[in-house]
Amino acid sequence: MDIMLFFIFLAACFGAGATGATFPPGAWYERLAKPSWTPPNWVFPVMWTTIYLLISFAAARVAELEGSAYAMAFWAAQIALNALWTPIFFGLRRLKGALIVMVFLWLSVLGCFVTHWQLDMWAGLAMLPYLTWVSIAGVLNLTVARMNPDVEPLDLSKV
Repeated sequence: MDIMLFFIFLAACFGAGATGATFPPGAWYERLAKPSWTPPNWVFPVMWTTIYLLISFAAARVAELEGSAYAMAFWAAQIALNALWTPIFFGLRRLKGALIVMVFLWLSVLGCFVTHWQLDMWAGLAMLPYLTWVSIAGVLNLTVARMNPDVEPLDLSKV
């Protein structure tokens, strides 16, 4: 594994993760109805830090392997969608719009898992926590959208 590749992928992850600082949940999110199984707030940064380290490791393991084009394409897609979800959900407050992004994010993470696994077992295993977390996040996004049908998206004309 090339350590420089690892740090490049990690920088991409933390770039995507920076949307969380730009669009924090805040009081608006706290007022939403949420299911009882919603993870506590402290779990999110712990999980995302762990996931970003693992998926950077996975990408660095497969990036230089022959036949890694699809794995890297899925990796690029998932990190772009990862960065997009937060501004749509927290920034624009578009719960259903974020759910659409979540579906494509989940599919790209599944694609990452499959293609990384095909190239390197350890890289594939490193993608499993991400697939699990995005599955939970997808169900949470759907549940929150259903529990809050009257949430108004942010009116950008007033910003």
